[in-house]
Amino acid sequence: MQLPQLKYKGGSDLMTGKSIRLFLTEGTPHGLICAEIVNWTLRVLVVARGDFGKLARREETRRPGVYLLVGDDPDRPTKRRVYVGESENVLKRLVQHNNDAEKEYWTHTALILSKDDNLTKSHIRFLESRIIRDVCETGRFVLDNSTRPTPAPLPEADTSDMEEFLGQLRILLPVLGFNVMERMTQQQINESGTQVLEQVPIFEMSPVGIHATMRIVDDEFVVQKGSTARKEGVASWTSYRALRDQLVEDGVLVEKEDLEQYVFADDYPFASPSAAAVVYAGNQNGRLVWKLKNTGKSYKDWQEDRLKAVGVDD
Repeated sequence: MQLPQLKYKGGSDLMTGKSIRLFLTEGTPHGLICAEIVNWTLRVLVVARGDFGKLARREETRRPGVYLLVGDDPDRPTKRRVYVGESENVLKRLVQHNNDAEKEYWTHTALILSKDDNLTKSHIRFLESRIIRDVCETGRFVLDNSTRPTPAPLPEADTSDMEEFLGQLRILLPVLGFNVMERMTQQQINESGTQVLEQVPIFEMSPVGIHATMRIVDDEFVVQKGSTARKEGVASWTSYRALRDQLVEDGVLVEKEDLEQYVFADDYPFASPSAAAVVYAGNQNGRLVWKLKNTGKSYKDWQEDRLKAVGVDD
């Protein structure tokens, strides 16, 4: 008997899924983690800075690789900082960084290696350059590097291999909490294809003379470029006020000519609908104030309808 072909609403086969293997080398979630995509050569080791000496027990850390040094940005409370580096002996290079007073923000490390030990100096220089470019383009992290090297020239076949390597890395790093290469703007929706774009609902807020639109992209609430936000907040405003001020300082919100409003200079992702409701400049429940375009249905009601559609009901 021929079984029906199963597909999800985005239109892609279920076979596009990925299997990721996480190995807790010490049997605890706080120790050294070894992560791999099944049937792929990519391997990422993740460890806290205080424990990076544990990398010395692993022979592959003395081979060529790329590394990320990540921590909270001391100057911008809403941002994280990352340094991207490469070395033919990554462990040795990390020891040098550990003595660098300018790396005080560094709290966690991700080592990007190859299981088959086929990465050369040219390969890792190419990867370093492309990762730095992604960090700059996505804008999620503050880049700590003072230079932006150009990709090392590679033969055509090697370039193709490294592009595939980068594609797998863009999948694996966010799973580990390192979303330095993950796009967060409308471009991410466009790259998914027109059919998916049309299925992404638009939510709106239009109180007190402002107008903002928002899409949900990969579990983030992305307020779209051109949305407006109120400048002067209500006297009782406490929630996300520091976030709004930081968005102004970072140039995400810029002054709009002839109006007492700010405007979003680009798409910007928020972790919750209430954080995205910062456009109101007052304490708001985002689940209630964001309304589905052309229907007036709140985000809360829209979410409950989706649950009922798959059989989840009170």
